[in-house]
Amino acid sequence: MIGGNIYKRKRFAGWHVLVFTLLILALIPARFSFGVEIVGIHFLFDIKGGLDEPSDVAVSKDGKVYVVDGVNNRIKVFDAKGKELSSFGEAGVGDGRFNQPLGIDVDDSGKIYIADSGNHRVQIFDPKAAFLAKIDLPAKNGKPADPTDVAVDTKRDRLYVVDNDNHRIFFYTLSTLKPIKSVGEPGEQELMFRYPFLMTLDPGGNLYIVDVINTRVQVISPDGQYITQIGGWGVEKGEFFRPKGVAIDAEGRVFVSDSYMGVIQVFDSWGAFKGVLGDSGKKALHRFRTPVGLCIDHRNRIYVVEMLADKISVYGIETKEK
Repeated sequence: MIGGNIYKRKRFAGWHVLVFTLLILALIPARFSFGVEIVGIHFLFDIKGGLDEPSDVAVSKDGKVYVVDGVNNRIKVFDAKGKELSSFGEAGVGDGRFNQPLGIDVDDSGKIYIADSGNHRVQIFDPKAAFLAKIDLPAKNGKPADPTDVAVDTKRDRLYVVDNDNHRIFFYTLSTLKPIKSVGEPGEQELMFRYPFLMTLDPGGNLYIVDVINTRVQVISPDGQYITQIGGWGVEKGEFFRPKGVAIDAEGRVFVSDSYMGVIQVFDSWGAFKGVLGDSGKKALHRFRTPVGLCIDHRNRIYVVEMLADKISVYGIETKEK
């Protein structure tokens, strides 16, 4: 299981993850590491600055980088070059305070949406980080909601929230913050989940949801209808061992992080495998340390949360012409 309890287990499980990762890497077939198409990236800079196992990242239209520093119960803000600008939040249950936040999104106007996991709610802030509103999420059969991510679609007036522990996705009207419905239940079939975690939207408003224990990304429409899935269990190309983050670039390619295998794979919107991030010159894939949340900005930069490295790595995604 992965979700709202991630920080409760982190000190105990951190070294287990590292050891297990090394074991898994030793089992990866050579044909995954070699002979696959490389989607080229070039390193730009790292974002650090007192982060303690960050989980997610979002970039606003004006280039500000927002990092969920959940162990410290705050959001840290950086400029487009990785310089720290500010932070907001502290531990607590009041407005503007957090209890193990995990996911984040920023809308076109600069409003900030935070999945405040331990407080079972979503909090919304203006571009200057002033508290605006909150959504207290309902429990299911006595089990509190466990929000691990949010996605905002201003064009369609929708707000989506992952409820990790209850294996469902909430749909809200963005302008009123009123509930529409929820989709999902425990299971392995279409529109069923086993601990969904992070998600993103494509330009058509379709949701790409990382379904962690089912080792796939499920794609559903803005109305909650199943479209397709990406990936499946395994350690070869096009397969996942423990997927966590997802992002979509301007070409519609889907980037998925695998926290145990330490790679980011690339697919088309229908799930066809396209390649692995790496050094195109050396034809070598790049291994990250526990990659989790991902974000791709309008400049074709990919921001990779490397949780156990306590940093955000920023790379330029190379075009085919380069």
